[in-house]
Amino acid sequence: MTKLFLLIGSAYCMLSVMLGAFAAHGLKKHAPEYAVDIFKTAAEYQMFHGLALILVAMLIKQGLKLSASGWLFTLGTILFSGSLYLLAWTEWRFLGPITPIGGVCFILGWLLLIIKAAKHKF
Repeated sequence: MTKLFLLIGSAYCMLSVMLGAFAAHGLKKHAPEYAVDIFKTAAEYQMFHGLALILVAMLIKQGLKLSASGWLFTLGTILFSGSLYLLAWTEWRFLGPITPIGGVCFILGWLLLIIKAAKHKF
């Protein structure tokens, strides 16, 4: 799991930079400001949780059992950021309810990380 979460997290971070640059330079010319803001929010949360996955990989290496957190961050990014990217790009309003499910995945991932870290002897 360590290598997988490190790779996914690194890929998420790289894509976040690329998509954030696209929002700032390319999308701005073709979309309304609210769509650009939604796209930027998606890129920010993707970066945060890409870094979280890298942290999870490092902590797994230290002996913490954090696979569930890693999968929640992975799924949360797909649901949260993915739905926001699509919403900003297509204006498909039916995607709106998917975003909070991704947010719940993020919250649960962080909660599990807190619980596991509190119980672990460093």
